Amino acid sequence: FQVITTGNPVLDYETMPKSFDLQIFVEDTTGRTDLNILTIQVTDKNEHPVFRGNMAFQTVTIYVLEGTPPERIYQVDAADPENAKLKYSLLPATVPFSIRESGAIFSTKEFDYEKDPHCYFLNITVTDPDGLNSTKTVNINIININDERPYFTTKQRIYRIPEEQSPGTIVANVTAKDPDDEDSPSRLFYSIQSSDRHFSINPATGVLQVAGRIDRDALPLRLHPNISLIVRVEDGPSSGRASEMEITIIIDDVNDNPPECNPSAFRKEANENTAPGTFLVDLRNYCKDIDVDPSNNQFSFTGLSGFGSNNFALESTVSGRLVMTGIIDLESPTNPRVEVYTLTVRVQDIAHPNYSSKYPFYISFDNIIYIYIRIKPVNEFFPVFRNLSYVFSVSEITKVGSSIGRVHAIDKDWPPNVITYSIVAGAGTRDYTNIFWISPTKGDVRILARLDYETTQKHVFTVQASDQEKSTTASVTVNVLEVNDEEPVCSPNFFSLQIPVNLAVGTNINGFRIECQDRDSDPRSFRYIINKGNENSHFIFSPSAGSNTSHLILASRFDYEIGLDTNWIYSLCVHITDDNLVSARDKTTHLIKTGTVTLSIRVIPNPTTATTTTPGFTVVTIRENLYSPSAWYVPFVVTLGSSLLLGLLGYLGLLLLTRLRARCPPAGRARGTPLFHFTFCVSSQTMTKINTVFDGEARDPVTGRMYEFNTRSGARRWKKSNEPLQPALAMQVMSTENSGQGMDRAEAPSKKEPSEKRKELTAATKPAAKPSAGQSETPGQAGLRLQKKNEEPEDGGLSSPA
Repeated sequence: FQVITTGNPVLDYETMPKSFDLQIFVEDTTGRTDLNILTIQVTDKNEHPVFRGNMAFQTVTIYVLEGTPPERIYQVDAADPENAKLKYSLLPATVPFSIRESGAIFSTKEFDYEKDPHCYFLNITVTDPDGLNSTKTVNINIININDERPYFTTKQRIYRIPEEQSPGTIVANVTAKDPDDEDSPSRLFYSIQSSDRHFSINPATGVLQVAGRIDRDALPLRLHPNISLIVRVEDGPSSGRASEMEITIIIDDVNDNPPECNPSAFRKEANENTAPGTFLVDLRNYCKDIDVDPSNNQFSFTGLSGFGSNNFALESTVSGRLVMTGIIDLESPTNPRVEVYTLTVRVQDIAHPNYSSKYPFYISFDNIIYIYIRIKPVNEFFPVFRNLSYVFSVSEITKVGSSIGRVHAIDKDWPPNVITYSIVAGAGTRDYTNIFWISPTKGDVRILARLDYETTQKHVFTVQASDQEKSTTASVTVNVLEVNDEEPVCSPNFFSLQIPVNLAVGTNINGFRIECQDRDSDPRSFRYIINKGNENSHFIFSPSAGSNTSHLILASRFDYEIGLDTNWIYSLCVHITDDNLVSARDKTTHLIKTGTVTLSIRVIPNPTTATTTTPGFTVVTIRENLYSPSAWYVPFVVTLGSSLLLGLLGYLGLLLLTRLRARCPPAGRARGTPLFHFTFCVSSQTMTKINTVFDGEARDPVTGRMYEFNTRSGARRWKKSNEPLQPALAMQVMSTENSGQGMDRAEAPSKKEPSEKRKELTAATKPAAKPSAGQSETPGQAGLRLQKKNEEPEDGGLSSPA
């Protein structure tokens, strides 16, 4: 039996165990066995060095830029399986490279791509101490860099071309070469460095050509016809090596401009009747030929033509002076009344023109000048109104802004002057500075404020027509037509009344009378109509028409018991119209105005006490001062004045006491006799009670409370069980103002001073007859209606139990 190696893996002393113990098992055919150990010792063997890294698998290629200074360009990595120290070497020895003991490869010179070889092959050998070695090849390529400037091969530097060459015209072919390209065609890039819009260069071929219009007659070529270009050639599109060359191009002038006039149309004015020979315009001052060469900029004026050109002439073809030759009068019947004459003059080059390059579609080489001569009218005539005076009749209700008429004036000048209208006098009232307005261009007269026949029946003002130089005036009279435009104004226009429920029919309610006025109507033209609020027609006015005064009359009795009347307060809206004197046929067209009066009538249930005499009353006025921060000085002044007054009174009292003591000695005065006597008068009123038998009861419609009444006298009192009635002794009222007609009414309180309030308290007064002792007080006595003292009450002025 043999023990052999399998070769998978191969025995390696450096990486595998140094010995192996193998168990050998043996067995014969009879089943007998045996086991033993076989030890195999692995011995070391010297092996070749091995390269590691990229060199272990492939040939390494190294790139070195030309111009790079000597430096380390690669690190060789190799190892010995026995970890022995290795030695590095390279061949051939003549190459400009070296290798160090560490395996680092260094370049020994600065390479020039244009002079040195472009590629080197190095054999790198690594050897162990026993002489075993391994070799690998390293390729070194020298990379070309752009380190040479291109140079121009074109020798010509000055070129000459005429102006106005078409774009794309070739001026020169610039060529150059790059040493870096060796014998291969150079890939160069051409450009123009100087700022110039006339020329361009092909960046690939270097062809210089015309790029834009070249005008020798325009600045700056007019003064400096030479154009200098800096042409640059580069061996790269950017950041490459470059060279520059200056090229000069001279521009020659040609007769490429016709004469031009600026402006090409002239507008001149000449007064009518201008004398012949009058100078109008010198065309040469406005025309020129901009060609630089004097032989190309000479021109002449010919061919004066146009309607009415016989009135004008040119002095010569060279001067270009235009003068008058005839007299033009615009108002003359023989004049065609042409205000503007249109003339034409031809301006042309004297030298043969060469416009084809600049103006390819130019047919005529002549320049036409248009001259517009306006004959300026002279203002010889004054404006004239068609009428010396105007009269307009206008209703007083015409709306503000309406047109009321028109004035018109004419001017004999031709062409007619623009006439402006204005108001120069009048047209105002006491309240308005301008009540009329006139259109400056049309003469249309309008009103600016409302007309009022009752104030002014006629307006007279003066209008003026002006042509900016001359003017004339005319008188305008505006008659205001009367229209019924005023509403009746009645006094009072609001009133509050109180009447008892049992007021007799036909009674003038509280003596109320309405009085009306109308500025534009007769006093007999009023009609009085209760428009609304008059339920069941209880109220009428008498007279109902034909007078400016009317009284309020009760037309029918109130009936609350059966429910015919349910309203206790009537708000009457009274309309007063001014159409009483207008016939029925004219009422459809006649303007009718209406005034309005509002009345508030309160119906009082049957009073609890029938008083036949005027009850007296006491008015107590309380004034309360209120402090105002703005009146801070008032307390100071009052205090100071009071102090001075008290001091003066004290001083006078001392003087008086001294004089009395001098005349009346104290010894003659009886004991206990006072020196001064004062008398105080006190006015008092007593409340009396009337013994009344109350034989009926009813419910107060205002408060809903039950009260008792006497069927004969009408006296009433609140109904209370087993408790005497405590009457209200006082009530707060607002001060009223008597209208002079003896009626009771409540009006709005008068305005108070800011620093005080006024309160009026009224106390119950004595009744007409003294009641006997033991009679109870009635609710009517507690709610007496207040009147001014010593004033007689009107019928029906009773107060409610409430």
